[in-house]
Amino acid sequence: MSTLLWPPIAAPDLEKEEEVSLARELRWLLDSLQETLASLKSGLEECAELLAPKEPGSTLVLSSLRSENLKGFITRVGTRIVKGDIQLRLPSLPPPKGAASYKLSISTLPSAPTITLQQLTTTRTLINACLDVVDATRWTGDQGNADFISGQMKLLHENIQEAKGALKGWTDDQKAWNEEPIDAKAFQPPLPGNVSFHLSISEAAVLLNVRTLEAAFPNTGTNTPLSFVGASSGGASSNNGAGTAQSYTGFSLRERLASALGGQRQAFHDEAHEVFTYRDQEVMVKDKVRVE
Repeated sequence: MSTLLWPPIAAPDLEKEEEVSLARELRWLLDSLQETLASLKSGLEECAELLAPKEPGSTLVLSSLRSENLKGFITRVGTRIVKGDIQLRLPSLPPPKGAASYKLSISTLPSAPTITLQQLTTTRTLINACLDVVDATRWTGDQGNADFISGQMKLLHENIQEAKGALKGWTDDQKAWNEEPIDAKAFQPPLPGNVSFHLSISEAAVLLNVRTLEAAFPNTGTNTPLSFVGASSGGASSNNGAGTAQSYTGFSLRERLASALGGQRQAFHDEAHEVFTYRDQEVMVKDKVRVE
């Protein structure tokens, strides 16, 4: 079946008909967009509702994977953590006498500093901005102006992408755990000075990292770690270097014996050999537990 018109339309008339057809299609797209925006607004309002500061909030259970290192819960109301109890069992954080674990309790006192998830605050701000853009597009501006609608859609897309980035985590403006330590008075009793408690959002999930810290170079008087001092002074006396061999499996009898007698224990985590500046001091991470 032929799609040719007969008699054929003259070139100027054909061009005019194409313009008319494109204008009709654009008008149809702009009209259809209003229904899409109404549906989008409904979804954005659901997201805003989840981040609204409404009691009683949501309680999240915390449990370390395949270990008893960390157990507990936190309660989120909007973008704030308002309540929480965490039980820690870490070798470098001995519990009080008579207790089986070390307890961290988020303070509920009115005067206590607030623990805020900044990424959720950013996301809520961006969602509210998206709702403003949708309302302006539907009710304030010219719905038939393609240039206006195009600009609004670009702005809406940018806000949504930024909100997704904030929930994904590790954006350029997100500070590392050691750069923005939590206020110790947010806990009751206050958080110990050698403990870092860091809450963040990663892949739209709450991520908690608890670290126990120690001075990076405590007794050398130099910037040389103690482990290197010991290796350089005692390693030369061994035969063929056998005396300096170390076990990285965690099952070395020598390391387990030294740990039992109060000696230094080998750290096994991704930050074991890094030095961080934390509260204006150079520290290393002794133990680390991560719960997502």
